[in-house]
Amino acid sequence: MTKRITAMTPLTIGIDLGDRRSEVCVLDAAGDVHRRFSVATTRAAFEKALAGIERSRIVIEVGTHSPWVSRLLEALGHEGIVANPRRVRSITQSDEKCDRVDAEQLARLGRADPRLLRPIRHRGEQAQRDRALLAVRDELVRLRTALVNQARGIAKGLGQRLPRCAAASFARRMRREGLEGVFPGMETLVATIGWVSERIGALERAIESVSAERYPETELLRQVSGVGRITALAYVLTIEDPHRFRRSRTVGAYLGLRPRRRQSGDTDPLLRITKAGDVLLRRLLVQSAHYLLGPFGPDTSLRRFGLRLAARGGRGAKKKAVIAVARKLAVLLHRLWLTGELYEPLRGAELPAAA
Repeated sequence: MTKRITAMTPLTIGIDLGDRRSEVCVLDAAGDVHRRFSVATTRAAFEKALAGIERSRIVIEVGTHSPWVSRLLEALGHEGIVANPRRVRSITQSDEKCDRVDAEQLARLGRADPRLLRPIRHRGEQAQRDRALLAVRDELVRLRTALVNQARGIAKGLGQRLPRCAAASFARRMRREGLEGVFPGMETLVATIGWVSERIGALERAIESVSAERYPETELLRQVSGVGRITALAYVLTIEDPHRFRRSRTVGAYLGLRPRRRQSGDTDPLLRITKAGDVLLRRLLVQSAHYLLGPFGPDTSLRRFGLRLAARGGRGAKKKAVIAVARKLAVLLHRLWLTGELYEPLRGAELPAAA
């Protein structure tokens, strides 16, 4: 899952990325500070600042600018390491935190043992651009939900209960039933919700087109009930290369769907999931799991597995079942993508539960 770490290079550089300017600390082979400088956080400024530096190990932390910076570092011939923020708490929790100190800390951690940073790999530029479609659609869906909730809330406060309907058809329903004038401003809300719904539809058509043209493997994933074009494309763009994982089971942990662990002596409590990895994909997988376990979910081995867990009862049994199904779904999708097999909904369902 992580990039191969090469042998120690003469220079180790830590860069604390800022929105406008970034602090750079250069350590020599002995671990002494060779140079410090500040550089504008732009492509041209980085190319100029790093052009005369020999091939070095450069450590940056995950952030808004880290995707394009990491790609630029590799293009310039450097060994770029993107530090996992969960592994650099010595920086965020330091009582002497400033950009200059942070840059030096990153350099020293990278010089000692880069594996301590659990380096992550950003997706390619084309995948990042295509994923923008999903991100914009997701934000518009959130906006539409907020506007619909506001309309219902205001109407309810005035003693008027609006008819139930899906958010996508809310504007049409209000116009059809002549409810645009329920309260001042309702007409504006309805018009805005209608416009947002149109934009969401246009984005979904673009997502369908991109999936068919550039990511035909999404069709393999859409064999599974509950996995539509949005979830399939998000999965492919997040994983990007299925061969990154030696075992399909590790995909669930990569997406933050495994429980945390804090074992000590005889104590090994069951904790909440880590919630590491891509937030959007994890939410989509959980939504798919809700569908599979819901009243309209088809009879599959995944559904039977989840229902067995939920039937055990206990505190939060249903929530645990949903997360467990989402984790198994992530593993299943990886396996289908890797092997290209035809999905069998009831594969293994006839086996005893203990198996």
